Amino acid sequence: MNPALVIASASHAAPPGHVTAIFAVVLALMILSLALEEKIHAKKSVIVGTFAIISLFLGTAFGIMPFDENGKHVVTNIFGEHLTLPVYIPAIDWGVIAIILGASLFVDVISKSGLFTWIAIRLTKASGGDPFKLLIYYGVLTVVFSAVLNNVTAMLILGSLTAVSLKKLRRNQLLLGFLLVEGLLTNVGGLLTLISSVPNIIVGNTAGIGFAEFFYKAAPYVIVATIATLLLGARLFRVERLTTDREKDDAKKLVASFDENDGIESRGFFWFSTVLFLLFIGTLATTSVIPVLKDLDMGYVALAFATVALLRFKATAGKFYKAIDWDLLLFFAALFVVINVMEHAKVLDYIGRGLAVITDLGPKLGGGGLLVSSAAASAVTDNIPLAAMLAKILGAAPDTPSSQWWAVIFGANLGGNLTPIGSASTVVAVTIMNRYELGVGFARFVRLAVPFAAIQLVLAVVYVVVVL
Repeated sequence: MNPALVIASASHAAPPGHVTAIFAVVLALMILSLALEEKIHAKKSVIVGTFAIISLFLGTAFGIMPFDENGKHVVTNIFGEHLTLPVYIPAIDWGVIAIILGASLFVDVISKSGLFTWIAIRLTKASGGDPFKLLIYYGVLTVVFSAVLNNVTAMLILGSLTAVSLKKLRRNQLLLGFLLVEGLLTNVGGLLTLISSVPNIIVGNTAGIGFAEFFYKAAPYVIVATIATLLLGARLFRVERLTTDREKDDAKKLVASFDENDGIESRGFFWFSTVLFLLFIGTLATTSVIPVLKDLDMGYVALAFATVALLRFKATAGKFYKAIDWDLLLFFAALFVVINVMEHAKVLDYIGRGLAVITDLGPKLGGGGLLVSSAAASAVTDNIPLAAMLAKILGAAPDTPSSQWWAVIFGANLGGNLTPIGSASTVVAVTIMNRYELGVGFARFVRLAVPFAAIQLVLAVVYVVVVL
């Protein structure tokens, strides 16, 4: 929610248990509908949008939504002005919407310069045409980008690079494996620093974990999990190394025929895009410490850079607006509304209470159980309110073991790899997959991702229980 807006209405009493149960059923039905997306032939935005309408109607009918005595939803801005807004407007995290919209536009415009093609071909040449090496290069790049940028931006950039490289190598059959591994690694990379993800910031600040300490403790796991994910991906999707001299010679000839300058129509726009791209990455990575920008947040930065990039096509900007993935944006908006209603219905609160029972099992066993439980919960709901609730629960307890703080951090991030709605980056990954007609719906994504998520979670449990 926009920090400039604060709910002004009085707090409502907790709804009766049967009301919470009704909304829990609604949440379960939405998840089931997303799982059957291919069967019911409906877009994600339509499915979640329908449940957003149902949730808002029921929430208002049962009196759990934050309306004042006059039936209005009033918010107060930073100037002390009272504003009347539809109750679903503050429910949407407009910062996330702005990041997705701005980053998508920026990447789309910059790609016209040939920059991504140039990077892709340079990396492809560095790999010698070996698919396994290319998977390693892109996997490491995904983790690095996710650590310093937001996961959505990292996935948007790497998705574009991957498609270009594999098309050049005539290995389009590997695109699904590459995109899946990259999507899963965005959440692994999101564990690397305190500012890599919102759950890190929420839990880290509550627990008093500093930036250096966070990196020091998270880095060993990220390294091991990245290696395990890349090796498993190579094995399951048959991304094999070139072994014979003939294969290597053929690959070298194919790579040698690539010209990274082919896609560059204007040298001036290419260098403009290169500088702008580097500034984009650097600014996003340091937004939290730059005066003024730290208050405007990364959504503003993404939209600002998209606007600057569009100046190159100021007379034909409309063609880029037509290419915006409205299904993705509307899906996120509707999902935020549903989650917000579930918070008011205390569905998420009951999930948090149930997980709190696990902490009584002891520092180590409780940490392991909390990690798995929070991962399961974040796989089907937004990990931000989940992290906030668990941070509040742990913060209220005396002498909370550090392993339990880290259990929430690992669980909230890695749970996003269990389902395509578990994190913003996995949603984007599936969207890119479907853009290239790879036929990945909810159920198929879960089948493909579970082996990776299982290994990542097992490694995380061992790390939290034994090391931290």
